[in-house]
Amino acid sequence: MLMLKLVKNSPLKLSVVSLCFIFSMMLVAVASAAEIITVGRTLSSSQTVLGSTVIPYKEVTITAKMPGEIVFLGGEVGARFKKGDVLAKVDDSTLIAKRNTLWAQITSAQAALQNSQAQYHRELVSPRSKDISMMPGMGLPSMFDMFATRPMYDMVGDYDKEYNRYSDLVNSATGVSQAESQVRMAWSQLNELNTKIKDTVSVAPFDGIIMSKMVEVGDAVQPGQPLMKYGFVKYLRLKADVPSVLVPSLKKGMEVKARVGQDITTARVSQIYPVADPSRHTVVVKFDLKVGYQANPGMYAEVFLPDTTPGGNSVVTIPRTALIKGRSLPTVLVVDDEKKTSSLRLVRLGAVQADGKSVAVVSGLKAGERIVDNPPVGVVSGWYPGSE
Repeated sequence: MLMLKLVKNSPLKLSVVSLCFIFSMMLVAVASAAEIITVGRTLSSSQTVLGSTVIPYKEVTITAKMPGEIVFLGGEVGARFKKGDVLAKVDDSTLIAKRNTLWAQITSAQAALQNSQAQYHRELVSPRSKDISMMPGMGLPSMFDMFATRPMYDMVGDYDKEYNRYSDLVNSATGVSQAESQVRMAWSQLNELNTKIKDTVSVAPFDGIIMSKMVEVGDAVQPGQPLMKYGFVKYLRLKADVPSVLVPSLKKGMEVKARVGQDITTARVSQIYPVADPSRHTVVVKFDLKVGYQANPGMYAEVFLPDTTPGGNSVVTIPRTALIKGRSLPTVLVVDDEKKTSSLRLVRLGAVQADGKSVAVVSGLKAGERIVDNPPVGVVSGWYPGSE
């Protein structure tokens, strides 16, 4: 009783009365903020979330072109290289030994060619058919053969010096051609061997990093065996398997939202495969991330695709502020304008729309009905805006 008297007789009484007045004024302000709106329909802005993977802008598999033992690897996974840098090397000692042998064969063939050419030019300048030492003789001096024996052979037809000269020229020219063929053959073998030696070295086709390694130094490899995966990571992409029913809503160049790790960003549709997977009925779609976006290839990501149909998919939507606060189930206040009254109604909600301010109503309301937006806390059936 003493405390009550102190309250009644102290300035605290005035403070309590003031607080009550302020609270009542706040309730009136909230009630005055309420308004009656009409339920409408809008195009659905629901989205489908698909898992995807961060991939390099382009990726190649480096394979062995020659059999042998790996004697050099340029670096570990993640190592960066410039175009033309050596990534891997296969032992080429056997090929080098064969190349030295071919050089010796080329030197011998060139010497034989030089000799054949000299013999051909000798035949042109000093024909063997005119050599008196080569004339058919009768055991007499060469001068007698030249002036007596050869004219006699020409008369009886057993000797033709012009045809013999032609035969000697053809024989010399054939020797030159064969020597040239031997040289060309040796050079061809050397060029082929040099190509094989070059194939023992794998170089970077472009600036990039090693994505993964399949071999180590000392491993024996065969032609076609994968050595490593190499990627161009200056630009990154997302790769997703999109259900075929969602592909018509995608166009090359359009932008969609994406989540990489905890970061929300945008990605642009860069490539839509023209065929679908017959077993999973999905289409591979690639999305380009922003230039300079920091991420690691292989990371998990999500893309948000619009879930629309060609004819448009409309849904009943209401502002999120129309939901009565403080209730465990979503409830709205439906009004009757003729009777100036209202009733509480439970609704089933769908996805929040793209603007973040409205929400889809799956059941409980129809387009055209009237509801209260911004209803007061604790409102009950029968309350009508402006009735207080």
